[in-house]
Amino acid sequence: MHSDPSAVAAALTVAGYLPDDRIAQVVFLAERLDKPMLVEGPAGVGKTELAKAVADATGRPMIRLQCYEGLDESKALYEWNYRKQLLRLQADQGRQWDEVSDDIFTEDFLLARPLLDAIRSPDPVVLLIDEVDRIEVETEALLLEVLADFQVTIPELGTIEASSHPLVVLTSNNTRELSEALKRRCLFLHIGYPDVGRERDILLSRVPELPQALAEQVARIVRSIRAMALRKPPSISESIDWARTLLELGIAEVDEDAVGETLHVLLKHQSDIEAVAKDLEL
Repeated sequence: MHSDPSAVAAALTVAGYLPDDRIAQVVFLAERLDKPMLVEGPAGVGKTELAKAVADATGRPMIRLQCYEGLDESKALYEWNYRKQLLRLQADQGRQWDEVSDDIFTEDFLLARPLLDAIRSPDPVVLLIDEVDRIEVETEALLLEVLADFQVTIPELGTIEASSHPLVVLTSNNTRELSEALKRRCLFLHIGYPDVGRERDILLSRVPELPQALAEQVARIVRSIRAMALRKPPSISESIDWARTLLELGIAEVDEDAVGETLHVLLKHQSDIEAVAKDLEL
């Protein structure tokens, strides 16, 4: 456990993630208060990368639950291996149900999913619940139940309690409003697009061979493009890809020609490329 937010910032930096003061403070408090973090912000600002860096910085393995529309208890928590159970039943056709049922509802037939894996882990883990805003309200209620007590009740096996609480990171792109009950249980952290100085530092960290002047140029141009009304503004990972592209093409200074030739690396919709090219008069 880190001693203060500055120690958290140093550990995250070593893990390859450059936090600002607010990020370091929330991660520190999540450790100290034993509360989940709800990390919200537009796609591509480093929410998932933060969870990975927290795992590295704390020395914990990471378990990831990728959320999607239609995710249910059987994919998030656990389900029974019905095929294996059926084979056992076929092999025990001469026995009564009461005799067989105790044999097929055991650990040997249980398929643990990420939430149960995190709770049963003998060692502390980081549990990443990624893009939680994509699940239905019913599945969100399941998360609330698990996060409230860090335990799971399986009717056939009883209640399984976590031997150590996972450090939970929930991410959201804010595509729908999450319940107040879920928000109450979490420390809230909004991550927006970085300012020019921080993006320049991120670029230099992730692309060490990048000249500082070019990193500054890339950061400023990306910042101005994000201010436009686009279908999808460029993410941090896309600005890193753009910086690497410029290096690979031997471009030492970003002029109109360089932007025009490489804009497709930064933007992923033709309408955005055309809008930016027109605005920049390329």
